[in-house]
Amino acid sequence: MDSSRSLVSALLAVALAFIPAAARSQADKKKHDPVADDIMDHRTMAEAHRKAAECLESKKPDKECRDQLAKDCKGVGIGKQCGMKDRHKH
Repeated sequence: MDSSRSLVSALLAVALAFIPAAARSQADKKKHDPVADDIMDHRTMAEAHRKAAECLESKKPDKECRDQLAKDCKGVGIGKQCGMKDRHKH
């Protein structure tokens, strides 16, 4: 019976030793990276501007293309033209 308890205790100790490492790993994943955020914002904006260029090339009305640009860029860009001036975080 003592060997069973010793084995359980040893297994429990090993399992408990990994908890801090797992917690650190989760904390590292949650760190905020402003540069990565800027990269994603630039990619989102580039895609929105690419779609706007295609819209204009298709001879759709300017207002329709600008409205779509504003919709595609909502929450990322600044102003009606979907810019980033003075918005960089790093």
